[in-house]
Amino acid sequence: MENVNDLMVKIYDIIMDFGPKLIGALITLIIGLWIIGLIRKAVRKQFEKSSMDPSLRGFMNSLIGITLKILLFISVVGMVGIQMTSFIAILGAAGLAVGMALSGTLQNFAGGIMILIFKPFKSGDFIEAQGYTGIVKEIQIFNTILKTPDNKTIIIPNGGLSTGSMVNYSTESQRRVDLTFGIAYGDDVDKARKVLEGLINADERILKDPAPFIAVSELADSSVNLVVRVWAEAANYWGIYFDLTEKVYKTFGNEGLNIPFPQMDVHVHK
Repeated sequence: MENVNDLMVKIYDIIMDFGPKLIGALITLIIGLWIIGLIRKAVRKQFEKSSMDPSLRGFMNSLIGITLKILLFISVVGMVGIQMTSFIAILGAAGLAVGMALSGTLQNFAGGIMILIFKPFKSGDFIEAQGYTGIVKEIQIFNTILKTPDNKTIIIPNGGLSTGSMVNYSTESQRRVDLTFGIAYGDDVDKARKVLEGLINADERILKDPAPFIAVSELADSSVNLVVRVWAEAANYWGIYFDLTEKVYKTFGNEGLNIPFPQMDVHVHK
């Protein structure tokens, strides 16, 4: 019975000694996280008012949030009663193992730094990378967020993004629209060229310099292919691409020019 009483007394002493510290640590943690949220909102608004590069805003905001949370965690651990020197020693000893386990995460962090330093793209650019195409919505510490043309959100790790191949469609203000149109063998090539020139000249979005280019590119199996290359402002690329394709289809038919399509002749032998 005495052992039970002694045990109850020890438990009571532990609760009285450790309980207030634990409660205080939990309260500090909750309030601290709330304050960190307010700080991040205020910092985000301040970044938006400043002339800071949009690509850097999300990265710095995330970095500030993580740094403040680490400091809060260290403070909470100290309030509980854990000796910080011992905690730091344990943390240092485990650092190597954690680093190896999080090697991919560290690589993504380094990739984010490289992206912000060399700036192969920035927020708002239309890029193609890692098998995905979309507008860069935000560059975070570990990931880059893309918004696809059909409104999907793609999250790409910065590690592979910083070391892999990438196409940035927003770097240049002008783009070349490449199209290929086929006419049937026996059709008038010169007439087809004049029809294409008329359609190109009628579209004010197509630039005169560099001059449009039209030439016979291939004598294919069932068609004579003409390549059309015109220059336009990057924002007009897809509009010209689709409009010119539709106009060629309608105009070729009206001008007696045939657009070949695959056909199969079946011979029946008795």
